[in-house]
Amino acid sequence: MRTDMRIAVLGATGMVGSRVVDEANARGRRVIALSRRPVGRTAGSPNVTPVGVDANDSRAVREALVGSASHGRVEAVVLTVRTMPVDEEFLVGTTRAVLDIAGELGIRVLVVGGAGALRSPEDSQLLVADNTAFVPADIKAVAAAGVAQLRTCQSHAKADWVYLSPPALLEPGLRTGGYRRGTDTLLIGADGRSWISAEDLAVAVVDELDTPGPDQHITVVHHTERPST
Repeated sequence: MRTDMRIAVLGATGMVGSRVVDEANARGRRVIALSRRPVGRTAGSPNVTPVGVDANDSRAVREALVGSASHGRVEAVVLTVRTMPVDEEFLVGTTRAVLDIAGELGIRVLVVGGAGALRSPEDSQLLVADNTAFVPADIKAVAAAGVAQLRTCQSHAKADWVYLSPPALLEPGLRTGGYRRGTDTLLIGADGRSWISAEDLAVAVVDELDTPGPDQHITVVHHTERPST
């Protein structure tokens, strides 16, 4: 396990990205927080270096990963970018650019993707993106973009990547520090829900960076009853 790893988080102000920054910072990892907007509450930590980067600018992304006077070269990058409304072209293009850069520099990539790319628990031939029990018509485009993002990773020959699909529901909540891990099939918790908090997803992200597993497509789900509010 590496405790001195330098991690870049692209999309560091989003729901997932901000929590990955928090989790990595809390464990004493050195974090390069990449976003167009200034990073919030952890920006004052000596372990967090905020860097203004537009994910559309592949040259700026590459420079941030190579390192500068303010921070050294990173060893892993977590890609957490999302758009609302969904922009599949942007998502696929950014993912491909990060994989290209990482493959050239020898940097590991962890992509926080979508649940739509998982197999359905009751039918392994049916993707969650095509399963109306989990994906209603109004979010079909979001799920399809996640599938395209995974296919982009799978078609990349050089980069060292892992694609982490959340369960069907991902939302802000409590950090319990626990979760159940799976591979390419949607997981259902003991309470019948396919759910995890963004905080516990961040725990899974940093765990995977610290101790990589053998699988390139993984997923997680909460391990106890959903916390009440």
